[in-house]
Amino acid sequence: MNRFFPSRNKGLERLKGFAPHAGRDYARLRNYDLGPESHVHVSQLSPYLRHRLVTEKEVLQTVLNRHSRAAAEKFIHEVFWRSYWKGWLELRPGVWGQYRAGLARALDRTKAESGLRQRWDDACNGETGIDAFDHWAKELRETGYLHNHARMWFASIWIHTLNLPWELGADLFLRHLLDGDPASNTLGWRWVGGLQTIGKTYLARPDNIHKFTENRFNPKGLARDAHPLSSQGHPPRGEPPQTPPWNPAERVGVLIHDDDLNLNPLFESDVYPLTFTRLVTCDARSPLAVSEDVRRFAKGAMEDTVARWGARLGTDAGEHETPEAIAAWAKTNQLDQVVTPYGSTGPARDVLDDLDSRLTPQGISLIRVINPYDSMTWPNATHGFFRFKDHIGEFLDDLGL
Repeated sequence: MNRFFPSRNKGLERLKGFAPHAGRDYARLRNYDLGPESHVHVSQLSPYLRHRLVTEKEVLQTVLNRHSRAAAEKFIHEVFWRSYWKGWLELRPGVWGQYRAGLARALDRTKAESGLRQRWDDACNGETGIDAFDHWAKELRETGYLHNHARMWFASIWIHTLNLPWELGADLFLRHLLDGDPASNTLGWRWVGGLQTIGKTYLARPDNIHKFTENRFNPKGLARDAHPLSSQGHPPRGEPPQTPPWNPAERVGVLIHDDDLNLNPLFESDVYPLTFTRLVTCDARSPLAVSEDVRRFAKGAMEDTVARWGARLGTDAGEHETPEAIAAWAKTNQLDQVVTPYGSTGPARDVLDDLDSRLTPQGISLIRVINPYDSMTWPNATHGFFRFKDHIGEFLDDLGL
């Protein structure tokens, strides 16, 4: 079952179809999960936004062409929640490192503890006996998507009822969600467990699930309390990234990767690349196998981007699978600079950091171009969302909306 075709046009069609419902309908009905064929009260734009086949500005502009800011407030906030999460993690990349270290420890435990390994397998396969949870586990694998409310319920049951390491659940989502975003996913799971807003947890309640699934489920045996997980606290906040100076007149190659497929910021300078290549970063989401649906969507989205930009990209060098191969491509083409959209904290940044370490000794600069939307929003993700939310009006003004 695949409801998401990886093209910009399909994303724009979905946006156009949803826009009339992004006002008071969305505010009233957004929390209802009516099943995989009936997610009609949410936009389902997240796979397109995640890879930036469609941009945040385009979504906001289309919605605000139909609704006032007040009428579309709830939906506007959801768009900016994604921006907030990304900015928060970008200012504290150490949290991604903490997650990856915790995941490695949890995976080691599954090898040594047969009981944990069985409970993990049952949860991943939807065989826990908790009706709603098992349904969502299977929907996740079959469709690559879950309603946002279902994601919260699922994470809460995983952590507080099944007592499984939260990192294993976050990893399951990253391996299967077409919109799997390191920031939204990692920080959302941390929030449910009481690690993000330290001490504040989220508890899935049977009556809430029963109501907002319109009586489809009535789960038994859920935890009645949600105790916060042990916290390391937040690492110190760093500075927001900036695009380094670069000279478009030099010998330039473009690297297209699946973390951000909006190439407009690269071409705002008068640059004419000699050549370009592609790199799939979604394989680095997990030490385990990423689903074929995730890979297929990422690769299809890149091909759609290549088809739209065409000759402006220079000679097509095909796909390279590793940073080592990208570095060899750059050397063979005698490039001075490899220019690419900024890869945000997570797998993309990890891969690009590796590439940078290989290019620098060759005298080749890796230029990571930050999207102006991110430069506007990320520096404001300093504290909680409610402080960030105070800037939304300014953001919309700056976007001309």
